[in-house]
Amino acid sequence: MINSRSDLLAYREADRIALRRSYSSQMMFDEVWKFQRLLRRVEYYLNCRKNNGLLGKLIYKYWSIRFHAQSVRCGFDIPPNVFGPGLSIAHRGTIVVHPDARIGPNCRIHVDVVIGTRPGPDDLVPTIGENCYIGPGAKLFGNIVIGPNVAIGANSVVNSSFPEGNMTIAGAPARKVSDTDSREFIIATRSHKKTLG
Repeated sequence: MINSRSDLLAYREADRIALRRSYSSQMMFDEVWKFQRLLRRVEYYLNCRKNNGLLGKLIYKYWSIRFHAQSVRCGFDIPPNVFGPGLSIAHRGTIVVHPDARIGPNCRIHVDVVIGTRPGPDDLVPTIGENCYIGPGAKLFGNIVIGPNVAIGANSVVNSSFPEGNMTIAGAPARKVSDTDSREFIIATRSHKKTLG
């Protein structure tokens, strides 16, 4: 969670690396990069109580409006404070994430993914570990735990936990299909790359 200006800068840098973006004039036309920068800015103002006082409230409202507009433009329904650093959204398209879900660092997520609640009286949502790859069309529902380094196959329906991690899961309902973990599918942060090589 972003709790300081240095956290904001660290999260944005981790996101940039995960997205494989280099600083250039083309970045201003990159819709996903704009969304992720605005997401982190809104998280910063929300968590650091920068929205106190009249001026603070106006600044927070300004960034919230820009974030909402970019969310609509990209087709994302991703609330603040859900994803850890190193978020990599593959491209524009529908992604819906419940506000109570928690996803660890270095998540690569594709289009048509839904991370939400299972029907019932309680809003129980998934908790997803670090270095997870979520393929196109995957649906994750209910009070489930997905461990670290899990790759979730395209169009999977995940409604049970895989807390041990380090595997590939796929199918409807999802089951373990391989011991191959997510590291070949995602772009991890710079520190993770150092440990690999």
